[in-house]
Amino acid sequence: MTSSVLVLGAGGFIGRRIVAALAASGVRVLAGVRQAGAGFPAGVESVTVDATAADSIAAAASSADAIVNSVAGDGATIVANAAALFTAAAGRRVVHLSTMSVYGQMHGVVDEAIDFEVLSRGDLDDYGRAKLAAEGRANASSAAVTLLRPGIVYGPGSREWSQLIGDLLLARRLGDLGAAGAGGCNLVHVDDVAAAVVASLATPASIGRVYNLGHPAPVPTWNDYFRAYAEALGAGPVAAITPGRLALELKAFGPLRKIGEIALGVGKVGPPIRPWLTRLCAQPISLSVRRAEQELGMRWTPLATGLAQTAAWHAGRRGGAAS
Repeated sequence: MTSSVLVLGAGGFIGRRIVAALAASGVRVLAGVRQAGAGFPAGVESVTVDATAADSIAAAASSADAIVNSVAGDGATIVANAAALFTAAAGRRVVHLSTMSVYGQMHGVVDEAIDFEVLSRGDLDDYGRAKLAAEGRANASSAAVTLLRPGIVYGPGSREWSQLIGDLLLARRLGDLGAAGAGGCNLVHVDDVAAAVVASLATPASIGRVYNLGHPAPVPTWNDYFRAYAEALGAGPVAAITPGRLALELKAFGPLRKIGEIALGVGKVGPPIRPWLTRLCAQPISLSVRRAEQELGMRWTPLATGLAQTAAWHAGRRGGAAS
């Protein structure tokens, strides 16, 4: 039974929720951070650790029964972290957060039974390749690993999927994209990701298993997400974004934003819409989450509840409240 856990990436958006959920479950939590001083719940011990150095991880984990890895970053950081972690974690219990990005451009309902070699031949972006390489390290290690593959992790504190999307909806630069927004939006609330970590550690049979984490079927489309989030933000009904307008955003807004920043000041014009977002919005993919429901007992935060929480957080940010 796990009694003490080191959480790597504890200062991040997902890591903080994992720390809080583990602490609430009654285990001793060591919050691994790059720099001391981050505020955590009472009873949580903050430890300074270099998550890309095996000796640093080993030292931080010396009094822990298990390690949870929620380190984020660019591809090089992800790969270096995995190399260090699975060197230091030999023989240990590990819950490692991967991502649905390892499925690349796959279409249809996707479950965890897809062979690793098939995934490695897929059409992956740099982030997906780095995350899959990290999974390869996990598979080759002697650690007792559970792999979690979350979808689109939203909720209070999410910069990309909650802050950025909310800003774009309020500016009416995102809305109903028509066919370009008909792809599957595999949303998962950050608290559900944290709950899956707690459940994995409490379930010995999860060792050696992979779990998708996302919205249960039917998976909403990105248009559904934009409409529902806009309503929660008080910005509905959403505008119809034509293909021509979306193309103009992608091709012209970036350079114009730079000119606007120079003339008006940084941050006055707003963020550009990135091509990777439009690719996701059109991809018809649905994660099967049945395994997580059956083996980990997962139940998912209703979208309306999650979006209400997220919209309140977003409004607080706009009003000057801390995130």
